[in-house]
Amino acid sequence: MTTYEEQTKLTDLSTTAEQVRRAVESVIEGKPEVVRLSLTVLLAGGHLLLEDVPGVGKTMLAKALAKSIDCSVQRIQFTPDLLPTDITGVSVYDQQRNEFEFKPGAVFAQIVIGDEINRASPKTQSALLESMEERQVTADGRTYELPSPFMVIATQNPVEMEGTYPLPEAQRDRFMARVSMGYPSPEAEMRMLATHGGASPLDALRPAAHAHDVLRLVEAVREVHVADPVRRYAVDLTAATRTHPELRLGASPRATLHLLRAAKAAAALAGRNFVLPDDIQQLAVPVLAHRLLPTAQAQLNRHSTEQFVADIVRRTPVPDPYAAKPQRGY
Repeated sequence: MTTYEEQTKLTDLSTTAEQVRRAVESVIEGKPEVVRLSLTVLLAGGHLLLEDVPGVGKTMLAKALAKSIDCSVQRIQFTPDLLPTDITGVSVYDQQRNEFEFKPGAVFAQIVIGDEINRASPKTQSALLESMEERQVTADGRTYELPSPFMVIATQNPVEMEGTYPLPEAQRDRFMARVSMGYPSPEAEMRMLATHGGASPLDALRPAAHAHDVLRLVEAVREVHVADPVRRYAVDLTAATRTHPELRLGASPRATLHLLRAAKAAAALAGRNFVLPDDIQQLAVPVLAHRLLPTAQAQLNRHSTEQFVADIVRRTPVPDPYAAKPQRGY
């Protein structure tokens, strides 16, 4: 049974999330499902990868989400000559104090926007691995904590291969979800011309929440109930990717954890204090597909990892939705 305190938390979460959603959608026209998924990743405490062709609003979405929250923001333009120390920071010798002083890099912000992340070398990309997983930076034998909340929103162009480096598997696995913007509908594009033609709507965007609000919401999401049959369902989906004949790399245990956390956030955004199998199904493709590697034959047949995940979702038995609800007295 939902207690008064739990219902109050869910109401506060829904209200704040709705304010942030409206702020972002005042900039991003005609993409409510993309905005909602971005909010889901934010409240789940994960990182977001925006992948699509140029000019569809990837960087605009990242900026809008960052600006809708009153927190520290840093933008990194990834280029082939970008160094790891440009991201993490560097120790500089102070002659007056006769000691080294650590100068924090761009990653020391609550929201880090990495634009065209696949244009940097693998060595530079790997500078984000520790930050994204452990929320810390280790330099010269010392560990520095990153601020909370901490989220990396990265963009990349999947069609332009010249001067780019594919993201390593370990890097992709640290992104909770991958989102493709897609082209807007003609009606949304017309509205975009009307609102973006004179000035950027980002200039008028004001924060709809504070960093401490996001932290409070992340804590509330963690308390969302997940029944054992739903946990088993998430495990069955990821396990099926590891035995699929057309996949040479399946989803990791980290992917299962990310799928569950994202489902908790989706349930909370829907006003529920428990996760349904539907939440798992709706998030399976954005959370799992970018982590999988198809076989050479599957690539020749032009089969995408999204198709494989959708097929696995269709074939995997779904638990009883009533078993997902918390029992009386929970």
